Amino acid sequence: MVKVVNIVDAVKRLLIGRALPSEGLHETLLPKRLALPIFASDPLSSVAYATQEILLVLTLGGLAYLHFATWAAVAVVCLLAVVVLSYRQVVYAYPSGGGSYEVVSTNLGPSAGLVVAASLLVDYVMTVAVSVASGVDNIISAVPSLNAYRTGMAIAFVALLATVNLRGVRESGRAFAAPTYLFITGVLIMCATGLFRWLIGDAPVAESAAYGIEPAPGDADLAGLALLMLGLRAFSSGCTALTGVEAISNGVPAFRKPKSQNAATTMGAMGLIAILMFSGITALALISQVHIAEDTCRLTGFTGNCHTTPQRTVIAQLAASVFGGAHSVGFFYIQTATALVLVLAANTAFNGFPLLASILAQHRYLPRQLHTRGDRLAFSNGIVALALVAGALLWAFHASVTNLIHLYILGVFTSFTLSQTGMVRHWNRALRAEPTAARRRHHHTARAINAVGAVVTGLVLVVVLLTKFTQGAYLAVIAAVVLWVMMRGIRRHYDNTAAELAVADPRAETVAPSRVHAVVLVSTLHKPTLRALAYARATRPDVLEALTVAVDRNEAEALKSQWDATGFDTPLKTLASPYREVTRPVVEYVRSIGRTSPRDVISVFIPEYVVGRWWENLLHNQSALWLKSRLLFAPGVMVTSVPWHLSSYERHPHRPSRRAPGSVRRGEPALPPWSRTAGPGSQPERGR
Repeated sequence: MVKVVNIVDAVKRLLIGRALPSEGLHETLLPKRLALPIFASDPLSSVAYATQEILLVLTLGGLAYLHFATWAAVAVVCLLAVVVLSYRQVVYAYPSGGGSYEVVSTNLGPSAGLVVAASLLVDYVMTVAVSVASGVDNIISAVPSLNAYRTGMAIAFVALLATVNLRGVRESGRAFAAPTYLFITGVLIMCATGLFRWLIGDAPVAESAAYGIEPAPGDADLAGLALLMLGLRAFSSGCTALTGVEAISNGVPAFRKPKSQNAATTMGAMGLIAILMFSGITALALISQVHIAEDTCRLTGFTGNCHTTPQRTVIAQLAASVFGGAHSVGFFYIQTATALVLVLAANTAFNGFPLLASILAQHRYLPRQLHTRGDRLAFSNGIVALALVAGALLWAFHASVTNLIHLYILGVFTSFTLSQTGMVRHWNRALRAEPTAARRRHHHTARAINAVGAVVTGLVLVVVLLTKFTQGAYLAVIAAVVLWVMMRGIRRHYDNTAAELAVADPRAETVAPSRVHAVVLVSTLHKPTLRALAYARATRPDVLEALTVAVDRNEAEALKSQWDATGFDTPLKTLASPYREVTRPVVEYVRSIGRTSPRDVISVFIPEYVVGRWWENLLHNQSALWLKSRLLFAPGVMVTSVPWHLSSYERHPHRPSRRAPGSVRRGEPALPPWSRTAGPGSQPERGR
């Protein structure tokens, strides 16, 4: 067992590094250049598929409706600008890092805050699943033969991301900074090159420009309300470009000082870069006439097998058209950078989810373990939980972006709407208490920005609900509702526990029990049993008895005779066990003592072997473990394990020696910590 533990520790150290002291937390704070890829990789990378999602919806009606992509993209850009400006207000007003959850809880109440928290937690999980699945899509666009391994690759990437994040925020930032900046540089160069070629009359042409698209059944001739709904669906799909915008407001405590200023600057840079890349990709997709369909078999003129050959992503087609084909250096650069940044975009969630879960755990809405920092000062339990749930989603939906995307962005706009509404109330409260004219003007401006944000994101939330609910978004709604109910139940449990354990009168709670009834469990008359008996006597109980279970009648009679022959003054009681059980007769007997003398405390002493090798545990039954687990639920019962270390434990090369009982009291010199020569000691004394 010890060797296995040491191997596990060695692997852990290799993967996540040596443990850091709590005092080193300040060393993990982030400069802006690292905070950008850590907290903004999701909104920056989502431009790689946001345009594609708009086109996929519009081509449901064939090629006739692609011109609506311009208006959908303009609406997404305006919305992104409004949301970024709104969240800059949140960063300054609430620098403690709660983000939307703290804003809504403070201004709209705890129940509304939990709605935001549940929505964000679900959306963080979806961020990991969609980002990784999209990254795998781009890898497959470059190497189509990997299509059969899509799900396994996605789950492996999630495991890799979790491992890197377990090493700590700062180290994950260093690991993810280069791919993010390479992606930004590559996309901006691609867009600038393509647009320049268009201006000089040499517009790039996508490989799918010659393809036709058969309209989906019932979508060939749209008009009126149906056409409006198609446009709204395209807009809501393009809103995936906004996912992760709020992550910076959740992570303000991770920035270097001045925290709010640095976080706001990073958020502004993120918004500007995302708008430039999204606008450039959308314009280039329309110029190069990218034609893409959700069902490849609807593409007329497609050269491959539409059932097995995947169509290249929009950004892959753009890279090929701009840089001279699918075998050019520029194409592979863009595909590599895109695949990397999309996989690493999940890192936004790997920072946001654990931080939010930690705050919720601190407020007693989630298990307290999620508030604990791991060896590398990261919230490791939250990281592992996120990886497990996201991996399960990828497995269930076969890592398909098309299937996962419908569960996406609903939680984001729920958070956006409620947080901006909460900020309006925050500024109303601040205005009532602010006498300075200059500060009042600032508050009025900030309130106007947040009010516009609340109205716009509220309308988008309605659009997303109408257009995506039946497409699969109802699953995200159900998950958020279940999570909300669960968090309320966890808080109720913690509140009830605290009330039950609260001390009204300390003197009344420390009154000694009327008697202590000690029971020593005996299976065989050997050294561990005698040590347990000696220890029980040393506690000076009012009643002391030994107890054995007659699983085998002959063995029980032999033990009784041997016990009586020793002359012990402690009686040995034998329990009958016609069905050869040990645990149930002991538990029932101990409970019967409690029923007979309810004011007594019953103390059960259980002798146990401690072995040095994991496989030796397999050679001994685990009756002591079962007994302890059952007696734990018996009221008024204290359970004491009395270990006996076998020689295999004593000889372990990394274990300090154990002295015999009473050796220090008798004046023997203490052994040095590296000494391993002392034996287990003599037989314990039988009492005073």
